[in-house]
Amino acid sequence: MFTVSYLAEQIGGEVVGDGAVILTGIAPAEGAAAGDLTFAEKPAYLAAAEASQASAILVPKGFESATKVLIRVKDARIAIAKVLPLFFPPETHVGGIHASAVVDPSAKIDATANVGPHCVIGAGVSLGKNSVLMGGNHIGRDSKIGDDVCLHPNVVLYARTQIGNRVSIHAGTTIGSDGYGYVFDQGRHRKMLQVGNVVIHDDVEIGSNTSIDRGALGSTVIGQGTKIDNLVHVAHNVVMGRHCLIMGQVGFAGSTQLSDYVVIASQSGIGGHLKLGTQATIGAKSGVMRDIAAGETVLGYPAAPDKEAKRQWIAVTKMPEALRRLKTLEQKMNGSKEV
Repeated sequence: MFTVSYLAEQIGGEVVGDGAVILTGIAPAEGAAAGDLTFAEKPAYLAAAEASQASAILVPKGFESATKVLIRVKDARIAIAKVLPLFFPPETHVGGIHASAVVDPSAKIDATANVGPHCVIGAGVSLGKNSVLMGGNHIGRDSKIGDDVCLHPNVVLYARTQIGNRVSIHAGTTIGSDGYGYVFDQGRHRKMLQVGNVVIHDDVEIGSNTSIDRGALGSTVIGQGTKIDNLVHVAHNVVMGRHCLIMGQVGFAGSTQLSDYVVIASQSGIGGHLKLGTQATIGAKSGVMRDIAAGETVLGYPAAPDKEAKRQWIAVTKMPEALRRLKTLEQKMNGSKEV
């Protein structure tokens, strides 16, 4: 429960109307009740917000309302991201180790860390301050986990995985599994041992059922602040820079390097040993088989510069009509020849 004035202060907003109004929740306009804060990012949404039961509206600068209290901010979407944790604070966990957990005597578990039911923690593991293993987690030997890390149920870390601070990894994800490496020898595929590890830097979030393979010799690296969606596969020795966004069902072949702020949309495939430059953007369902320059946007399969790809798509839609016209022209030419 917060006053409008308090919320505005927390997000650097300007109150228009009664700042003493009490807010007890946050909801979209169509479901808002008395006491709720709602939001309108665009003028088209303001009318719906004003018609709702909400007690206040979060809006960008320049918006006006004759009927509702407003909190005006520079960017409504960023403000909402800051407000939500106030109404829905993260779950807290008391330090301790569940009776069903199996912890090697050589592991170092901070007194403030929480180890949930049925976790297995190997030799030489360290777990930092306020970190949480929610349950069913297997932590391989010599893995290092920093402070304020949350591993959701059934996350698995293979041996020697290194995780920084404030990292969140969602249920069912596997970190450090074998890279896919084989050599053809006398009619069979001989396994190439993958003896590296995975290094995940601070402030990374990884979605559910993602798999990040360890390096063949060195490390697979996920850079600071990078956010990876569900169902992503990262092959051995991939190196991601800082603050990249990787969306669902993207697959990386081995040894590809991403610079900072790369964005890759869903269901794209990235070939091996490539380099994606700073702020490169890959459109959905793209197949990337060449290096992508800094700031370049590509689409399609194979991926091409976005304007070129769009011209190709437009041309394809015109092909049936072009073929009909060509057939008509051929028939006319053949008819004139017969005459």
